[in-house]
Amino acid sequence: MSFTGVELLDLLARWVHVIAGIMWIGNSLLFNWLDRNLVPAGHTPQTPRPLGIIWLLHSGGFYYVEKTLLDGAPMPSRLHWFKWQAYTTWWSGTALLFVVYYLGGRAVLADPGVRALTHAQAVLVGAGGILLGLALYESMQRLVAPRAPRLAALVWLAGLIGIAVGFTQLLNGRAAFLHVGAMLGTLMAANVVLTIVPSQRALVASAQAGGDASAELSARAKRVSIHNNYFTFPVIALMLSGHFPSLYGHPNNWVLLLVLIAGGATVRHVLNTRYELRGWGYALAGAIGATVIALYLGMRSGTSEPRVQAGDATAPITSADVRHVIDRRCGACHSVRQSDASFGPAPGGVTFDTEAEIVLRALRIRERAVVTRTMPPGNKTRITEEERALLGRWVAQLPR
Repeated sequence: MSFTGVELLDLLARWVHVIAGIMWIGNSLLFNWLDRNLVPAGHTPQTPRPLGIIWLLHSGGFYYVEKTLLDGAPMPSRLHWFKWQAYTTWWSGTALLFVVYYLGGRAVLADPGVRALTHAQAVLVGAGGILLGLALYESMQRLVAPRAPRLAALVWLAGLIGIAVGFTQLLNGRAAFLHVGAMLGTLMAANVVLTIVPSQRALVASAQAGGDASAELSARAKRVSIHNNYFTFPVIALMLSGHFPSLYGHPNNWVLLLVLIAGGATVRHVLNTRYELRGWGYALAGAIGATVIALYLGMRSGTSEPRVQAGDATAPITSADVRHVIDRRCGACHSVRQSDASFGPAPGGVTFDTEAEIVLRALRIRERAVVTRTMPPGNKTRITEEERALLGRWVAQLPR
């Protein structure tokens, strides 16, 4: 397929993925909020024994919502299911993995600076890790959780953390963060496909038959729905992390990855329990503040510029010296006259065709090529430590 065709597939899949994801996560947050705000009610005209009711005000009108297990009341003639948003989010996300990473060329997956893997081996690591996480989670939920829910939670949490850290040790940092998000997103989609929807189908059948298993079926679906609710904030952060090389390009990126996940889940927990938690506002501020501080300290530590010196460390670096490095190591992609268009036209719209363009982006060059070493991607053009050091010295000598 032509580059234009692949670009179009990327655009369409990403567009659908974002829209479907907003709808799915929005539904998850809304229904979780509803369950925590329902008020008890007696018999109503609709059902003999509702689990709770709530009045809402939105878009110029009043809405009355009632939760019930029917308890013998007739099945509504029209029942709205919430499943296609989850399915569409996962389908489009999987398509993005293939278009961006697995088919090769649009983003770095195998990074020799992290681990010497072929592209095929890196694909097996990425896809295999996602499937391993799913198998571990489902086995714990189905085999262990019914008898020992806390043990099941500890085992799958430890396993998912191990897989996440493993991704950062085997794949390009940006790809590793995204694959952890994809793994959590796959667990969320699997919860819908394998537990929530089947439980809801059984719930409907039980209500139609006048059975008494409704409460158990409802509880099973609600349990994994709550898991999904806790996954939402970490998944959002990981899907956006590709814009922040200081995170995924950090030498200890696995620590920052775990901080993102723990911080997102903690904030979600405070928001979920705020109606029973005194001083929840302080707890929320504390959770956010602790996450931000941990990220800041983590990003500030462990990074250093190359200590290899190219000649006299005090000698000024000329524009010709810098241009020589930029042309050899960056110009293949970042130019209007590209020799390598595998990442698309001048990624990020950044070109280094003139000295003015190079000077304008000097601080960004230092951050990406010297500090985080995330450029060139996977060190595709084999920039040396001496050249990185030279660029760092050049930026340091520029007038402030």
